Amino acid sequence: MVERRRSGGTVAHRLIEEHLLEGRTVPGEEIALRVDQTLTQDATGTLVMQELEALGLDRVRTEVSVQYVDHNILQADERNAEDHVFLRSAARRYGVWYSKPGNGVSHPTHMQRFGVPGKSLAGSDSHTCAAGSLGMLAIGVGGLEVALAMAGRPLYVTMPRIWGIRLTGALPEWVSAKDVILELLRRHGVKGAVGRILEYHGPGLAHLTAMDRHVIANMGAELGATTSVFPADEAVRVFLRAEGREHDFREVAAEPGAHYDLEEDIDLSALRPLIARPSSPGDVVPVREVAGEPIGQAVLGSSANPGLRDFAIAAAMVRGRQTVPGVSFDINPTSREILQDLTRMGATFDLLTAGARLHQSGCLGCIGMGQAPAAGRNSLRTFPRNFRGRSGTEDDAVWLCSPETAAASALTGSITDPRDWAAAHDVPYPALELPEEATVNTAMLEPPPAPDEAAHLRLERGPNISALPDFDPLPDTIDAPVLFKAGDHVSTDEISPAGARALPYRSNVPKLAEFTLTRLDADYPKRAAELRDGGGHLIVAGENWGQGSSREHAAITLRFLGLRAVLALSYARIHWQNLANFGVLPLEFDNPDDHARVQPGDRLRLDGLHEALADGAPAMLTAHNTTRDETYRLRHHLSPRQRHAVLAGGVIPALARAGP
Repeated sequence: MVERRRSGGTVAHRLIEEHLLEGRTVPGEEIALRVDQTLTQDATGTLVMQELEALGLDRVRTEVSVQYVDHNILQADERNAEDHVFLRSAARRYGVWYSKPGNGVSHPTHMQRFGVPGKSLAGSDSHTCAAGSLGMLAIGVGGLEVALAMAGRPLYVTMPRIWGIRLTGALPEWVSAKDVILELLRRHGVKGAVGRILEYHGPGLAHLTAMDRHVIANMGAELGATTSVFPADEAVRVFLRAEGREHDFREVAAEPGAHYDLEEDIDLSALRPLIARPSSPGDVVPVREVAGEPIGQAVLGSSANPGLRDFAIAAAMVRGRQTVPGVSFDINPTSREILQDLTRMGATFDLLTAGARLHQSGCLGCIGMGQAPAAGRNSLRTFPRNFRGRSGTEDDAVWLCSPETAAASALTGSITDPRDWAAAHDVPYPALELPEEATVNTAMLEPPPAPDEAAHLRLERGPNISALPDFDPLPDTIDAPVLFKAGDHVSTDEISPAGARALPYRSNVPKLAEFTLTRLDADYPKRAAELRDGGGHLIVAGENWGQGSSREHAAITLRFLGLRAVLALSYARIHWQNLANFGVLPLEFDNPDDHARVQPGDRLRLDGLHEALADGAPAMLTAHNTTRDETYRLRHHLSPRQRHAVLAGGVIPALARAGP
C-alpha cells in the first residue's frame, strides 16, 4: 500500500512520490522505491555480481545498469586484472553496460552518458548522490541492495526529512563550488545531515553549472545525507546539450511555496576559500588560518572535483610557471572525455609544462591506489575524504580543498589562499573559454549483448574470487565477549581498509577479513577467528560508527569473523543497513552513559532475541554484563523486513527461506 502525506512540493518530494512503491512519506518510516538505474564500481561490484548469481538472476530488470572499473585500476599483480575479467563477463551475462578501466570515474562518467533528470539511481558507492546535480533521486547504498534493485526489487530507505538550502548571490573570484560544500561541513560536521535530503534552491543556482552542482551534491555524503538534489533547469539542459543528449532533458522543479522540513541560507558572495584539515572532512577552516604550512603533494581530480572547469582553472593558474621542486603536482583526469577536452584546449600541455604528473582516468589516490604521500608530509587534494590512512600512508596528513587552493599551493610550496597568491603576483582571475560541445567518446563503454546471446555466457572466475560465505541464523541467545571497543566516527576505511594492499582481495572475503580493523587493532582478526566457532563476539562503538564509504565488505568481513551484534551510540546510514543485510544485529544504547561502562573483554548476554525481533515486538531489549553484573537497555531501528533478515542470518538467507 502506498500512502502519501500532503506533499511539501519540493523536488525531493516529487522524485520520491514518482518512485514510491510502498510506505508513507513520513520522516522516520521505511519506504520502498522503484529503481530506474544502477551504478556499480569495481571495488564493490564483484560482490554485487556474486550476489546476482546467488539470487539466480537471469537478466537485470532496470532501465539501465552500468558497471564501472575506476577504483582498482593499478595492476601490480594478477588480482585486479582477474577481477576486471570477472566483472566484464558478469556484465555481459546479466545485461549490464561495462565501462573499461581508464574510461573514467563512475560518477562524472555516468552523469555524462546516462544521467537523466527525474530518474532514480541506486549505486554501490556512497558518492552516487552526485547525480542529484541533474535532478535525479540518486542514493548510495550497500552492494546487496543494488543487486536486489537490479533484480527488480524495491530499494528500501528510511524516509528522510527535506533540508532546503537556499542559495543567494554569486561566488567571488577564486572561490568555487568546493567551498560551498566545505562551508556546510564547517557549519554542521560529518553528522549534520544524517536522516536528511539536502535540496538546493534559490537565485544563486543561476550561477552554478551542472558540474558545479555535482561537486556540491557529491560531498553531501560527507555530511551523512541520504542524498542531495538540485532542480533540473536550464543549467542541466546546457550540460546535456553539450553531451549530445538534450533529448533526455526534462524539467524538474519545486512547486511555488514548497515546504521544507528544515531551512538554511548560504550567501555565495560571502564565501571564502576553505580547507578541511587532517583527518576529517568536517574539520574545516579558512585557508588563511593555516596558510604557510609546507606541502609535499597537491592532487587534482576525483568525483569531488571532476569537471573540465576544475582542471582548466588550475591549468590557467600554472600556465607559464613552475610548481616548486619539492611538490608532486598530480593530475587525475576524471574521464577520458574530460582529458580529451582538456587537451583540445591546450590546458593539458600547460599542466605538464608546469611540472604536473599526468595519470590515467580513475579514482587512484582517492581510494589509496597509488599516489600515497610521504609520511608526515602535507598532501592537498581536491578529494571528498581524508580519513587517516585512506591515502595508503598510515601516518598521512591529507587536506581537502578546491582546485584553486591546490594549484596556488603547488606554486608556492605551502598552503596558500589563491586570493593572496593572485594579489602577490598581480594575476587576474582567469576567464576560461570552455568548449560548448564535449568530445563525446563511447569507445570504452561496452553495451550488453542481446538476451539470447547473454543467456549462454558463463562467469569467468580467477582463483582470487571466492564464493559468498554462508551465514547461520541469529541465535536466540548471544553470550559473547566484547572484542573491540571504538570511539566516535570510525570509518569503513578503518573497518575494511582501502589501498593497494587490501583492495585486490575485495573478491576474496576470507583473505580480506585478515585486514579487518587492523588500523585500530592489529590483532583483531586473529582474536576474532579464534572465537568464531564458540559463539562469536561483540563490538561496542561510539557515535557515527561506519561513516564514509558504502563498501559492504566492512560488514561482511566482520560477520565472517564471527561478529554477532554491535552496540553503538549511533550509526552511519549505509553501514547500519549493511550490518542488517548480513545478519549482524545493530543496537544502540538507550542511555549513552552505558557506553562508557562497558570495557573490552566484558562478557555480555542477550536473551530472547527471537521474541524481541518478532513482528510487533517493542524495539527495546536488554544486555546483561556478566563481568560487571550490570544491565543495559538497548534499542534498534529495524523495520519488520529487516528483523526477518537479521533473524535469518541476512537478506540472502531470508529470501532463500521465503522461496520464489
